[in-house]
Amino acid sequence: MANKINTFKHFLLILTMLISSFASFASEPTDNEPNANSTVSNEKVEDKVHEEGGFNAGKMILEHVADNHSWHLFGHISISLPVIVKTDKGIEVFSSSHFGHEGEEQYKGANYTYALHEGNVVVIDSQLGGIDEVATSSLSDFSITKNVAAMLFSMLLMLWIFLSVAKSANKNRGKAPKGLQSWIEPLIVFVRDDVAKPSIGKNYERFMPFLLTVFFFIWINNLLGLIPIFPGGSNLTGSISVAMVLAAFTLLITFFVANKHYWRHVFAMPGVPIPVLIILTPIEILGLFLRPFVLMIRLFANITAGHIISLAFFSLIFIFGEMNVGLGLGVSVLSLVFTIFMGALELLVAFLQAYVFALLSAIYFGAAVDEGHDVNHHHDHETVSAH
Repeated sequence: MANKINTFKHFLLILTMLISSFASFASEPTDNEPNANSTVSNEKVEDKVHEEGGFNAGKMILEHVADNHSWHLFGHISISLPVIVKTDKGIEVFSSSHFGHEGEEQYKGANYTYALHEGNVVVIDSQLGGIDEVATSSLSDFSITKNVAAMLFSMLLMLWIFLSVAKSANKNRGKAPKGLQSWIEPLIVFVRDDVAKPSIGKNYERFMPFLLTVFFFIWINNLLGLIPIFPGGSNLTGSISVAMVLAAFTLLITFFVANKHYWRHVFAMPGVPIPVLIILTPIEILGLFLRPFVLMIRLFANITAGHIISLAFFSLIFIFGEMNVGLGLGVSVLSLVFTIFMGALELLVAFLQAYVFALLSAIYFGAAVDEGHDVNHHHDHETVSAH
């Protein structure tokens, strides 16, 4: 089911790119426009369109998908976030509002003059006006960006949810769950009975804190990312750095809990001739790192692709609206239908990606602590992991 949804999303992503390319081609000057027969390059035409207030779909999509030093609300209204930089001259803290709404202004601090370049804080040479490469290379950015702020918010939300559920469970011990507990408790039981127990075995309880944390962290942030207004709209789980850290935790836990039977199968699989081991052992070692890498790419690519597809279809309303009013109205209905459909699909994907990440992590843990008594059970786990 998950593979079919991922394939369908990839097809939609390719289709969206083709439609957007057609829209960009169709929005070039026609014979009825003043510059139709001019020799102005395409780049200059695009620059002129943007200067005249034309809609830039690529910029809009990247602003919503990428991290930022401010949190956009609506129109020209944004929440300015603190910029914290450490240079060779000390630490400076200031508001991102000093960079302006479009991030094109410079800020003169106590030590250096700072600016944003491709979303990163850089040091400006006060004499030459360009980027000071030496000072920028020594700069460390500890800013509270949109993704960091979204992560802090989701952490507080999760603390409130689980403290409330724990309090309700203790209060209604022996009774049917009520309120928020009736929503969260079935999911906890689901992770325990359908993820941890079948994949890990009798020692599943020691891994439950991590599996529950990673499942709810991914699921809740996936849902928050689908909310177009504050405090949602952040592409946290679609950030490659966040996905990498989650996958790194899975890798480290696997290494720390792995028994000698696991390492023996990695470095010298029993019953395999030595000449074959020369080829097989490097593959097994590479597989140790490929598994969390696949976890990272799976989460990052699917969440980001979903946002891009939804925003691309939504952008078609404005792209065709600039070309022709009647055409814009017709395309807007189709775009709205596809956007709603993708939103509904993303609700399912939000849960599936959290489930798949927790399930594969549990399978890796189960293989690491397996004592080797049930060979078929071990091979079943490897088969599920490969899929």
